[in-house]
Amino acid sequence: MSSDQIELTWDPTLRDWLNGVRAGFPFVRFLPWVALAFALAGGVLLVLGHVRMALVGFGYAAVIIVLPAVMAWISFRMHPGAKTTMTGRVDEHSLLMMAVDGTTYSDLPWEVITGWAETRRGFVVRTGAGNAIAIYTVPHRAFAGPEQHQQFRELVGRRVGPVGK
Repeated sequence: MSSDQIELTWDPTLRDWLNGVRAGFPFVRFLPWVALAFALAGGVLLVLGHVRMALVGFGYAAVIIVLPAVMAWISFRMHPGAKTTMTGRVDEHSLLMMAVDGTTYSDLPWEVITGWAETRRGFVVRTGAGNAIAIYTVPHRAFAGPEQHQQFRELVGRRVGPVGK
């Protein structure tokens, strides 16, 4: 391994996928507020005696709250890479991630990465735009130590741009 490379290894979890959904799709951050609005409307309707309409409001609130978790669960269950250990290599040219059993392989040149974020659980990189967005997560536990973690943060910031781009 060259000193300019970072080697990664991790076992994917459902929480990684949920982290990717929340960080990679900005509208997901607003869903709790939308659910709260439906729940409040349901409460007002209940007080006014409109029980059926109140239940509809509460139902919408419940669906909106669980939607990101359901999206992550479905994606996690269907993705072949979710069932095996992932390895990766990061250097000045690309972010390479692959499953050790060969079921998935992604070599992402920095030029195709359109944005990134750092969360409490790890890094999330995004490719594409509009309806063609793909999300890739690199959890903090994938790094061998804090030096590699900082090196990755600096590299992605230099190659892609500032966080949240």
